[in-house]
Amino acid sequence: MNHFLFEDFKPVVPAFWKQKIQMDLNGADYNQSLLWHSNEGIVVKPFYTQEDRNNVAITLPQKGFAICQSIFVHNESIANKLALDAVNRGATAIQFYANQPFRPKKLLRNITSTVTLYFNLNLLDLDFIQQIDRECSQNTRFYQLDILGNLAKTGNWLKHYKADINTTKRIVQTVKHGISVDATIYQNGGATIVQQLAYTLSHTNEYIELFGEECAKEIHYQFAVGSNYFFEIAKLRAFRMLHALLLKGRGIEDVIPHVFTQPSRRNKTIYDYNVNMLRTTSECMSAILGGSDTISNTAYDAVYQKSNAFGERISRNQLLILQQEAHLQEAQRFADGTYYIEEITKQLAEKALVIFKQLEKGSGFLSQLMAGTIQKKIQASAQKEQEQFDEGKIVLVGTNKLINKNDRMKDHLELYPFQKKRHLKTLIPPISQVRLSEVMEQQRLKTEDR
Repeated sequence: MNHFLFEDFKPVVPAFWKQKIQMDLNGADYNQSLLWHSNEGIVVKPFYTQEDRNNVAITLPQKGFAICQSIFVHNESIANKLALDAVNRGATAIQFYANQPFRPKKLLRNITSTVTLYFNLNLLDLDFIQQIDRECSQNTRFYQLDILGNLAKTGNWLKHYKADINTTKRIVQTVKHGISVDATIYQNGGATIVQQLAYTLSHTNEYIELFGEECAKEIHYQFAVGSNYFFEIAKLRAFRMLHALLLKGRGIEDVIPHVFTQPSRRNKTIYDYNVNMLRTTSECMSAILGGSDTISNTAYDAVYQKSNAFGERISRNQLLILQQEAHLQEAQRFADGTYYIEEITKQLAEKALVIFKQLEKGSGFLSQLMAGTIQKKIQASAQKEQEQFDEGKIVLVGTNKLINKNDRMKDHLELYPFQKKRHLKTLIPPISQVRLSEVMEQQRLKTEDR
């Protein structure tokens, strides 16, 4: 059969589609009715065509994503038991986070070399990190140490400037993957996607300035993903474009950034908490299609309950279903060629690059952080988003829309779910990590008995 069916269809140019839409609007204004303006300043059109493709090559992971279980280390034996159970139930990576030194040998007992390990440590101790490194020398391992991120989040250095810089420099020189950029701070603080990308890039550049170009190969990344499904896919892809551009400008090539992703905390709620499962499922899909190397899901009840077997199993199974039943294990390139995602990826990257250049002209990331400029910008964005939530323009089902008035939570709070007031003196204003629904939830809790 020589006749190809699609030859019967003439190509349609965007102008024709727009003209047809304008006719169907019956006089309504196209720009007012169908164009959506995002908080990032991006205009989203009602349709996209091949002309919106930019054909920019993005270097993505060659293999599928790892499923990670996050475990707090308070007791090494308990944490080890939880890790082994998670691996037996499908996890291929474990994130241990700790505020104090622990016994590495006891914690890592019987964990096989096939498991990727992440150590999120709220301390700087080279000798301790070397102990850990010896115990898991056969594992792929990452140390999620971020002194600049800690400064941004808490307002203080872990010890003081010189000590933090010197210790981090020695760690980077001693172990592989000994430095991280924690971009979750910006997302959970209410920054726009463009701001998140710009600050993450500037954050990276500051580390390269401090520790030399060799450290660029060791830096890995933590991202939080929100509920704007396609934009979050584009965010992760835009980051890889910008990262490659930054390193190319320094003459560094063939570095593929390792990206560890988890759902945002900002849109999670204590009321109608089961909806959190829907939110995290969407966010995990964005993380997968955006090309994350490792994903650690958040339990639906993590905001208000201590870690428990049921919540952790559900969160892990969400990823297992997406990976093995939805066949998304090798989905990191699914977004290639999608007109809409490619166009917003390009726009996000371009807008972030403008802010990045402004930061660098203003003496760089650390200088702008110390001056409070970055905090003010994020606070302004967070306030705008908060107003949109309060007005019902941002919807969290069960909290500001479709509210179940019989829902009671006062007697079920094992954890304090709101931002804690800090009375410590800080060197700089910290980037506040506040959920959108906090004020509304506090008001509901006060009136539950009425």
